[in-house]
Amino acid sequence: MTQIAPLDGQPEVALSALSASPEVVDHVAVARLYGEPLFAMPQDLYIPPDALEVFLEAFEGPLDLLLYLIRKQNFNILDIPMLSVTRQYLVYVEQIRKRNLELAAEYLLMAAMLIEIKSRMLLPPKKVADGEEAEDPRAELVRRLIEYEQMKLAAARLNAIPQFGRDFLKAEVFIEQALQPRFPDVHVADLADAWRDILKRAKLVQHHKISREELSVREHMSIVLKRLQGRKFVGFEDLFDPASGAPVLVVTFIAMLELAKETLIEITQAEAFAPIYVRLAYTPT
Repeated sequence: MTQIAPLDGQPEVALSALSASPEVVDHVAVARLYGEPLFAMPQDLYIPPDALEVFLEAFEGPLDLLLYLIRKQNFNILDIPMLSVTRQYLVYVEQIRKRNLELAAEYLLMAAMLIEIKSRMLLPPKKVADGEEAEDPRAELVRRLIEYEQMKLAAARLNAIPQFGRDFLKAEVFIEQALQPRFPDVHVADLADAWRDILKRAKLVQHHKISREELSVREHMSIVLKRLQGRKFVGFEDLFDPASGAPVLVVTFIAMLELAKETLIEITQAEAFAPIYVRLAYTPT
């Protein structure tokens, strides 16, 4: 992209203008050099010739400059006045050549092409067959300019389309989900079947010694909680001791129901007819 043109004037003029500034204004530094204040301009200050520059119209290349000159003056691109356009083009190229010869090489090539076209237009046209028009020396240049303008307009339209990251951002919402799976609730019928199975096992090892025993539901609630502490899942049958007798099993079962009612434990089952497990209730974090 060409953006450089020399500033009319000499470095000596800029130096004299800077030297004319007051050395000290209320003991305030006129400049800073590497963080150190300067209260007077150096007498041996050197300003390079390219230190002061102005920026002209920016162009992407020779075709861009040529198209700019044509559109700015409302010339017909199919009938380009080569003399006027070439003269203006050469003025701009001369400014570039003085400052940056490497950058001006591509522009100089186009300038040579314009001069060639102008020269061919001054020559008599070549003879062609009857009914055919003579070839216009500007035809190839016009074709390149039209194609370049079409690509430039298409690029401008694409750039006008909202782009992700430049004109808008994608909305993102973070939804925190529990890492622990939620097991389905246990059906009452499955719980009753499990309880009947416990009673059947208890009858196989029951004793016929009759004795009176006072059992506390609260005490067995504490026993069940102690058994569940430090363990992730405990099988439903493992919380009962068939050798302790039916009364103890009944109280233990009632204690479990009370704990479930107070949401201190959870009774879970992975699927229908699957083993039933008991665990301490908790709140996922």
